[in-house]
Amino acid sequence: MNITKMFTTLIKTCSKFSALKYCNNIVTQERFLKHNIRNLAVIYIQYDYLHTTSIYLVNKKAKIEEKIPKQTKKKGPVINLWQHMKVIELANITQRDINDILTIASVIDDKKTYSVETKFDDIKILSNIVKKLGFRYTIISRSDKVEKVQEDHDITKRPPADESILINRRPVVTIMGHVDHGKTTLLDALRNTSVVDTEFGGITQHIGAFNVELITGEKITFLDTPGHAAFTSMRERGARITDIVVLVVAADDGVMEQTIQSINMAKSANVPIIVAINKIDKHNADIIRTQKMLQLEGIDVEQLGGEVQCVNISALKGTNLNALIEAIALQAEIIGLKGDPTGLVEGVVIECRNDKTRGKLSTALIQRGTLKKNAILVSGTSWAKVRSMFDHLGKPVIQANLSDAIQIMGWKELPNVGDEILEVKSEQEAHMVIRYRQKQINDIKAEEHKEAAEKKLQQHLIEYKEKLNKKRILGRRYISEPKKKESISDLTPAFNIIIKTDVAGSLEAVLDVIGTYTADEKCRLNVVHYGVGLTTESDVELAATFDAVIYQFNVNISSKIQKLAKIKDITIRSCNVIYKLIDDIKNEINMKLPFEDREEIIDFILQKFIHIKGEAQVMKQFDVTIEKKRVSVAGCQCVEGTLKKNGMYHLIRNENVIYTGKLLSLRHLKNEVDSIKNGTECGLRLDDNSITFQPGDKIICFKPYKEKQSIEWNAGF
Repeated sequence: MNITKMFTTLIKTCSKFSALKYCNNIVTQERFLKHNIRNLAVIYIQYDYLHTTSIYLVNKKAKIEEKIPKQTKKKGPVINLWQHMKVIELANITQRDINDILTIASVIDDKKTYSVETKFDDIKILSNIVKKLGFRYTIISRSDKVEKVQEDHDITKRPPADESILINRRPVVTIMGHVDHGKTTLLDALRNTSVVDTEFGGITQHIGAFNVELITGEKITFLDTPGHAAFTSMRERGARITDIVVLVVAADDGVMEQTIQSINMAKSANVPIIVAINKIDKHNADIIRTQKMLQLEGIDVEQLGGEVQCVNISALKGTNLNALIEAIALQAEIIGLKGDPTGLVEGVVIECRNDKTRGKLSTALIQRGTLKKNAILVSGTSWAKVRSMFDHLGKPVIQANLSDAIQIMGWKELPNVGDEILEVKSEQEAHMVIRYRQKQINDIKAEEHKEAAEKKLQQHLIEYKEKLNKKRILGRRYISEPKKKESISDLTPAFNIIIKTDVAGSLEAVLDVIGTYTADEKCRLNVVHYGVGLTTESDVELAATFDAVIYQFNVNISSKIQKLAKIKDITIRSCNVIYKLIDDIKNEINMKLPFEDREEIIDFILQKFIHIKGEAQVMKQFDVTIEKKRVSVAGCQCVEGTLKKNGMYHLIRNENVIYTGKLLSLRHLKNEVDSIKNGTECGLRLDDNSITFQPGDKIICFKPYKEKQSIEWNAGF
């Protein structure tokens, strides 16, 4: 037999148990071919023995496994899958958290980024995810009957609860009044802490919410609202969510502007008022006058025969505070405050802020239900999974009950202050509600944009028809109008700013005040960006792009941001009081305004106070020849002040200025002079030879100068 043919036969036989690999490890193919048949036969016999032995071992293992009872695996529930299924649909069917689905999907398919609305184009990836979740599956078509996914929807407050489940709750009391009348000092005395020392300038910059347990055992939730006009919306929000308003009026000042606003807010919210006349320890305190001033505003106190409780106090010295507490307790008992502690939570956002360590925090007032950890909340287009809760001192609490003011941690985005908070059953429902609300907002915006576009189109059609009619009438004589130049607003100076505040309420107040700026014809004020929290690198980059100044309100700045701002040449200014912030903006705007031309006009009465030039009366016109040219000369008499040859002149006829310019000549008799005093006759020749004079004309000498402009911005301070 041929050696090559025999080798081929042996290799085919040995390939069943990988003889070729063994042969290649012993010798190369060339050396292997040189072996004689006997050596090949020996190798074949060796591997035949190994093959037989391996078959024996396999059969023996199979017999042993037959004797071992098989463990039955638990089979998961069967779910329906279909092509192009969404992540949200899979989460609803499997009743698993969306984050779990997204995590498993990113592990199995790391080439694709998954979100809530992502579709699974590959059915294999979808089936692998389902297996990892512990489910069995059946592939169906989308047209088959599938469990209908719940559509996006909105949520509202529950209907009123049955009276049988209502319980007594603590009152929510709002302290309101004019700025610097002692609201925060009163609250400080009631809870025996020192809040007023931490308020910049003694002014409350945002709503403070406190759960207070008084010495008498009474539990009350107090809201301290700012008194300044800039915080009107915050005070109004405090009036809407409260049960009782304590109106603080200083005995020395009496009823002021914000006092009247607070009264109107409480009346519009139909909230009972208790008057606290503060600062009775001052030497100029006049309690009777204050009570009569309140009576003029419709607040009839008991001392003057009315029904409104009135307590005379000194918050600074603690005088009559117990009497005020008793008045609050009595009013709460008269109202009969009750609430429903069961079911889904309902509340309202009082304040919100970005905390450096705890992230996004909101201060909320619980109005219904009992808030616990891991609850899912929706407020506006924001939602939260409650991770932790804290009281006003920053101490963690397990749950929040009726009328509690609580700080909530776990918001994905900060809600808007004043928005209602509603609890939902799951994250999926929260997403549905937010999508629905966002769609409603987008629809409103789209409608507004559509109306604006239609108005612009109608205006364009009107202009087009007018031009078309002109063209038809004039024919070839029609000359198209030149294009309009760029708007003058492009040449108007502008001041760009970025606002960063500690809490959303302060931001709202600052933006409201900035919204009162109306001096756009002189300088535009542009708010490039605003937000709650610390100034970030992106804020500095944005300020560099728009050449903006960053204003921080009650916000600290890190050394890293300071260095970056110095490199970028960006100005960052920190303010703790809203007055100073607005004053600084005013100064910056005034610095950007250009100088304006002014004239120092003659005024005989003020002659001794300012540098006056003078006024002359034209008596007669003389025509003379100078260098073979006929020119007009005004024969005048100086009637006021002094006429200067190097001054500027107005020629006024019948109260109309017909010439403004310089003189070519000023003569007394035949002599050229530099000035003419009051009561002296003179001859005047203007720089414009085409001007003629008439008896009775006035010639006024004035001194032009530049004056710095300033804006007139009434911010309500």
